[in-house]
Amino acid sequence: MTENWAAVSKAINERVAELGWKQRELAEHSHVSQAIVREIQHHTVERQRSARTLEALSLALGWHRGHLAAVLHGRKPLAPGETGDEPIDQINARLGVIEDRLSEITDRLDTISERLATLVRASGRPTGG
Repeated sequence: MTENWAAVSKAINERVAELGWKQRELAEHSHVSQAIVREIQHHTVERQRSARTLEALSLALGWHRGHLAAVLHGRKPLAPGETGDEPIDQINARLGVIEDRLSEITDRLDTISERLATLVRASGRPTGG
């Protein structure tokens, strides 16, 4: 299988630009040496890298852990949280929607509780007459 390190370099450079990071920041966030980051970013040395290096860079850039490995091998990268198993990914997506909705409902219930507490306190005060 052919490896496309130029595509990896392009993907990293575009994402670093989106994030407004410098090379040093990517190295710090990924815990990959700046020399290795430089080699990959500038596509100066084409050699086998450890899967952990590509995974660390992918995660630091906010991608799925296998993102850069997929780019390297010409596959479509997964989004963060995706497994590549369509039924599981659909379930996870639905659960995410449900979690968001429950959070909204909880916020509304908290607001209603606060307003009720305010009304109860206000009704317990003696009237001025």
